[in-house]
Amino acid sequence: MFFKTLEKIITCDNIPQKFQLFNDFYKNIDKFDFISNEKPKFFEKPSYSSFCKIVPPSKVPRRRGFESNEKKAVFLHAIAHIEYSAIDLALDTCYRFRNLDKEFYLDWLEVADDEIRHFKLINSLLEKTGYKYGDFPVHNSLFEASQKTQDLLSRMAIIPRWYEANGLDANEKMIKKLKNYNDEIAKESIEVLKIILKEEIPHVKKGDKWFKKECKRLHLEPIQTYFEIVDRFFKDWKKKDLNVKARLKAGFSCKELKILNEKIEC
Repeated sequence: MFFKTLEKIITCDNIPQKFQLFNDFYKNIDKFDFISNEKPKFFEKPSYSSFCKIVPPSKVPRRRGFESNEKKAVFLHAIAHIEYSAIDLALDTCYRFRNLDKEFYLDWLEVADDEIRHFKLINSLLEKTGYKYGDFPVHNSLFEASQKTQDLLSRMAIIPRWYEANGLDANEKMIKKLKNYNDEIAKESIEVLKIILKEEIPHVKKGDKWFKKECKRLHLEPIQTYFEIVDRFFKDWKKKDLNVKARLKAGFSCKELKILNEKIEC
């Protein structure tokens, strides 16, 4: 029942209904067990495909400036899409990996709950501009990453420890950018981004915890294993800007940060 209900929530493409289904499910989490011998489905398309036009990343509108409502909307829409995608990613993590400790499911359901709240915060700002989620084209890179990470080790390495960790870096840069605009929506966006940044650190930390647990189970050295996986997924993975403070809080070692950027001091 736990996994069947998750499948229903993940595939639901009516946002208010999706969130209500999740809330009802999450409130009753203690009624479920996490045992299943059924093979999880491989999802062919993301739940947002019915209301968002999916294009290659190069075709997504660029987030340049904040001078007009449309420019504000493009900026906020991109963040809303990341947050919405993160909801399904967290739910898919619970759905895909079965017969694990209850702690695992509680961790990623908590992440999904946070991501829903983050989406609502950003979406409310987006709607103040006169636009809504789905009004601009999106890419499906995060969904494709979920398709490519069908084992727990690579899922933890690539989704929380790569993509979400990159979000810690990007968030800090977006806040600095928005401080250049004396605008009410810009000010509100900064406050929301600060909330997201603070709450995303524990998300990455959860990924770090389960990645290292899986490395231990498989008798693998975590740092070497992490970069071997990253190297399989990305051609150019060296980083220019790192939010060192946030990444250290999220479980990254100084050694890892220096591999990502040899000029880092920590």
